[in-house]
Amino acid sequence: MNESTNQAERVRFGEFELNLRTGELCSIGTAAVGAGSAKVLLREQPFQILRILVERQGKIVTRQEIRQILWPNDTVVEFDRSINVAMTILRKALADDADHPKYIETLARRGYRLIAPVERQRSSPAARDLLEPRADALPEPRPQKYSRKAAVLGASAVVLAVVGYMSWPHVRDVTPPQSQRIMLAVLPFENLTGDPNKEYLADGLTEETISRLGRLDPNQLGVIGRTSVMGYKHKGERVDQIGRDLSVQYVLENSLRQSGDHLRITSQLLQTKDQSHLWSHDYDYRAQDVLTVEEKVASSVAREIKVRLTARQQAELARPQPVNPEAFDAYLKGYYFFERNTDQDTYMSAKYYERATQLDPSYALAWVGLSRVRKWQAMTGRIPTEDGYRLAREEVERALVLNPNLAAAHTQMYRIKQQVDFDWAGADASIQRAIALEPGNPDVVGAAASSAAIVGRFDEALQLDRRAVDLDPLSGGSWERLAETEFFIGQLERAAADGKKALELNPDVWPGPILLSKIYVMQGRPQDALPEIGLVRDNPTRAYLYAIAYHELGRKQESDSTLNEAIARYPRNAYQIASVYAFRNQPNEAFEWLDRAYAQRNAGLIETKSDPLLKNLHHDPRYAALLKKLNFPN
Repeated sequence: MNESTNQAERVRFGEFELNLRTGELCSIGTAAVGAGSAKVLLREQPFQILRILVERQGKIVTRQEIRQILWPNDTVVEFDRSINVAMTILRKALADDADHPKYIETLARRGYRLIAPVERQRSSPAARDLLEPRADALPEPRPQKYSRKAAVLGASAVVLAVVGYMSWPHVRDVTPPQSQRIMLAVLPFENLTGDPNKEYLADGLTEETISRLGRLDPNQLGVIGRTSVMGYKHKGERVDQIGRDLSVQYVLENSLRQSGDHLRITSQLLQTKDQSHLWSHDYDYRAQDVLTVEEKVASSVAREIKVRLTARQQAELARPQPVNPEAFDAYLKGYYFFERNTDQDTYMSAKYYERATQLDPSYALAWVGLSRVRKWQAMTGRIPTEDGYRLAREEVERALVLNPNLAAAHTQMYRIKQQVDFDWAGADASIQRAIALEPGNPDVVGAAASSAAIVGRFDEALQLDRRAVDLDPLSGGSWERLAETEFFIGQLERAAADGKKALELNPDVWPGPILLSKIYVMQGRPQDALPEIGLVRDNPTRAYLYAIAYHELGRKQESDSTLNEAIARYPRNAYQIASVYAFRNQPNEAFEWLDRAYAQRNAGLIETKSDPLLKNLHHDPRYAALLKKLNFPN
């Protein structure tokens, strides 16, 4: 170990400076840190691995040494995947290349070595400003971008940007993949049309292929969720590395070309252990027949990896799915914009979904998409609430008439029954029907987990959350849902670890810093909550979180001030205001605002039974009366 490096608070290597005390990595050159930021705060495990490599510069650090240092008392399931993806996270932060490394060299089956020279560094004033914000300065909130996911407290997000995955100590409790089940990753379609505006088509075909293969037989074939695979888009990652990252035996690569009104889709199936090509085929079809291509790809993949299909599954694959090609194109654009998750993009999404339903009124999936947009617009006040909810219900009901076996429609009906009607039994019936139709869909599994947690079936929720993580291991949303359930049942250390994991995978995951700040407050660490609250973009949410944290710190005047601000400026957020009063043990005010939340049909009320912030109300007769009023089961 380099003694001077070990004693230094900061070290410099290549174009980076690392603060060994805070874990902050600062770019001092032109390298891209953290997807373009000048500074990135590494979370605990990636930081510790980089610290070990820096301290042992030029020497091999074995995988076993890393394991013993980070998890000395725990046995981690699938440790190989954990360490492989940990290095992926670090290489992204360093803008490094595994095949042509500037910083971290991989020694096959042995370990890793930092190859860049390391020097003790006294930071320049500019670098010091980047690395050391004033202790009394809270982070300024990032520019406001209202997320539709932020409309529902406790709702879970599925996000697109993924940087990597790394197991945490308690991952030994996560149910491992079934030993007889084959695991497959469908990589993002490569857009080779020459038209960047066709990215929506490539992304849509990726989603369709994952969905089609995932419905075959989840007991035999597990298909990794969309969020995890989209992280490999345009990355050119080696197939064997992807196999280790995702614990899959097979990878399906696809590309898209277009000539006039004809599409050429090229698919090839590779085995990850030796990168061998098992099967490859070109499909030339008219654009309107593109869904037929997905059926043929699914059949061919099933045959090659020896998935035994029942007669019913074979008939389903062979059944034609006619759809107006222009409607299908409009639907894919609607889906693309909805997933971008901003006000303007959601407005565009509504326009494309409307066009899809006009072009093909029998297109059930487009009606589901339009229902999702309407519900979000109503919930956030973009359109009149009652009208928006009515339209959302009518649209999903129409989808179910058109296709009673559409899991997406049952999942959307679950959301409406839960968040609008407070019909827990009806919501549960809808999500159970959805999961019966698509048990391998991580979004459906995650929704079922949330449904169970909200009514207090926490053992069931944890099991489902862990299954969703297994199906979509690089999804920040899957880890965040697991962290929320752990928070509800008081497993605060695990919740904090998984909440950090979610933020590692996607810094914009919902609820992200909101959940982490509440965990810190409940752990008696309100000072640690303050920086997380400063990262919250939503102004009303940030105000109520400050009121809670300041109360826990004993700063009554500041708690009162921020609460009064929330009441004056954001009375629509009645459930949040009620939770502050409940946490401050002011039950009369809390129930007053809970009554207002009920009058508003505030979606935050779905957490009334599970929210730890309301625990001071549990012994009050008015709490039991409210649960009964909200139709919660005993």
